[in-house]
Amino acid sequence: MLSRTLRSSLRRASYVSTYWSGLRYNSGLASKYASKLVERAQQEGTTVDALRERAKEAEKAAAKERLARAAEATAQSASLDGPKATQKARAEGKVPVRQDSSPIKPLGSILNLDKILETPHTFEQISALWTAYHASRGGGTGRGVVCASVPRETYETMLTVASRYPQFILPLPRPAPEGEEEKAYEFFMLQWDTYDAPPPPTTLTDIFAGKAGDSNTQTSLPRCATAIFTPLGEYKLRQTFAAPHLALTFYPDLAGSHDIVLLRGELTPRTSDPEQFLLSQQDAQLLALGLQRFYLWGGSGGEEREALLKTFHERPQDFKWEDLVRLGDVLV
Repeated sequence: MLSRTLRSSLRRASYVSTYWSGLRYNSGLASKYASKLVERAQQEGTTVDALRERAKEAEKAAAKERLARAAEATAQSASLDGPKATQKARAEGKVPVRQDSSPIKPLGSILNLDKILETPHTFEQISALWTAYHASRGGGTGRGVVCASVPRETYETMLTVASRYPQFILPLPRPAPEGEEEKAYEFFMLQWDTYDAPPPPTTLTDIFAGKAGDSNTQTSLPRCATAIFTPLGEYKLRQTFAAPHLALTFYPDLAGSHDIVLLRGELTPRTSDPEQFLLSQQDAQLLALGLQRFYLWGGSGGEEREALLKTFHERPQDFKWEDLVRLGDVLV
């Protein structure tokens, strides 16, 4: 597997680094970065690969912290929370809970899984419930969240690509500086992380019958995943302290029973005004669409998008922001 570290992320970022007014490519940063990395390795009496591995672990921990901060900032009460009986059973340890360090908010705290499992529901019906729930957020406006329903096979295909290429850059259009005709873009750093599959969803009937937590069902579920979007400019300046503007969470809890993976995206509110967000609803939807285009390679231009994603990781010196903007034309 390729080394995907904070330092290599910043190196790749250099290749698509922009002077925000004109988006000019700065190729000199690559050689400057490489020489500094070698110099530091010599000073510490280690190797460049060892430095990258150390930074990889640091970035993984930092990604968890960023996701946790984003989840905390966007936390809100859910009107479709599970019934009191389910909450009581969970408190008594009868409902399976995550045993790892995943920061993901359990799906059962958002949807009433007991009702979904007790009565037959189709993919389309669950998708409609998921959409209706999120449309009711923000005082009925749906602001602050985005959602989608993904077939299991599609999710697993995307997850396979993400496991190999967990970082990328996506463009968003921005107003051109006054007096300039050239288009301007803001780039966002995309960071994937995956976590162990969730405990299998269980009905109250199964809980009180002592049938909760079928390990065979759990192992058949795909892993959970998150995708965090942070402005590249802020990421380069603040690194692990940069505030994510959008956090997408993929819930595979119902993938085994209903062939559906639920996607929930949370926009980070502004600290000065919690009713406003760091990213617009439209921009959040465009970033989610961009993720789909570069991690699912079907359709027109799919082969080129696949090649560009691989170039970003395998030959960063050949990565060009012009190709990124052209192939992400649906975003702009």
